[in-house]
Amino acid sequence: MFRKVIAVMIPLSLCIALIIFGTLLGCRNNDGKEIETEAGREIVIGFSQLGAESDWRSANTESMKETLSERNGYRLIFEDGQQKQSNQITAIRTFIQQEVDYIVLAPVTETGWDTVLQEAKNAGIPVIVVDRMVDVKDDSLFTCWVGSDFELEGKKTVEWLHRYATLKNISPEDIHIVNIQGTLGASSQIGRTKALEDAANKYGWDLMAAVPGDFTQAKGREAMESLLAKYDNINVVYCENDNEAFGAIEAIENAGKTVGQDIANGEIMVISFDGVTEEALDYVRDNKISCIAECNPLHGPRVQAIIELLEMGKVPDKFSYVQEKLFAADKTVTQIVVDGDNYEVTILDKSE
Repeated sequence: MFRKVIAVMIPLSLCIALIIFGTLLGCRNNDGKEIETEAGREIVIGFSQLGAESDWRSANTESMKETLSERNGYRLIFEDGQQKQSNQITAIRTFIQQEVDYIVLAPVTETGWDTVLQEAKNAGIPVIVVDRMVDVKDDSLFTCWVGSDFELEGKKTVEWLHRYATLKNISPEDIHIVNIQGTLGASSQIGRTKALEDAANKYGWDLMAAVPGDFTQAKGREAMESLLAKYDNINVVYCENDNEAFGAIEAIENAGKTVGQDIANGEIMVISFDGVTEEALDYVRDNKISCIAECNPLHGPRVQAIIELLEMGKVPDKFSYVQEKLFAADKTVTQIVVDGDNYEVTILDKSE
């Protein structure tokens, strides 16, 4: 599956002729840097995306399509799993039959991949996992993973909340939180939920309920409507992505309540994750989302870099975490400390 790199010296006139006829000996990455491949070989990649449930997912898909494009020397076979693992497993088996060079998998959940990834390994096809992780008995079933540290994202937001409450003299027992979770079993849901549960236990917050919102705006709205009907003292809503937050805010405002940071005086604070659209950042500027932990969706260039290393016969890092920011509108908290590391809070206001 890994092919030998061939370097060829070609006269300028012949290069021009080859370009005219579209028979290139190499391709270029997004930085204009040449990637050496076998003469005339197109790198074929099968990409199984879990679905299109959120703005983050759409941005992630677009990054992959834009980077792994024909102009960059790739042929991308894209399959939308529509939120079903069975669809993704079928897609991977089809990629194996098509003898693609690489498989990229954005898994809907962590478990249930051992058999099909073993089939890919037996076929000699490297598998690059992006975004959510896979929980397999043998880590050699996938070549590497690239994505976010979801538990760290959660730790950032809960530490921001702790610092905010401390500086505003809000007692821990006066913080009443509900959690609108993402797709249950997804890495992002697991990490973000764990961070909140750990913080609630550590700081003594009242974590009243956790309900799934499936990372969608519609489910976020439905979940919030149900929670408001059940509890009359909610003052913090922890949404595990921005789309859920949009839906939750809609439900809160429809119920005649106010979204904002002043939880000591009846407002309901919304905390969220992703921050990939201007709409989400505008919600911060408008004080409707108090804090967003960024989740970087632009995995295309990282996957391309991994493929370049593999094409050269090199071994990429098994796990590659992306760097991410923390956004807030209120200037009360400008820096937090998580596990001994300092993180700056990016303050947004309407002038930005």
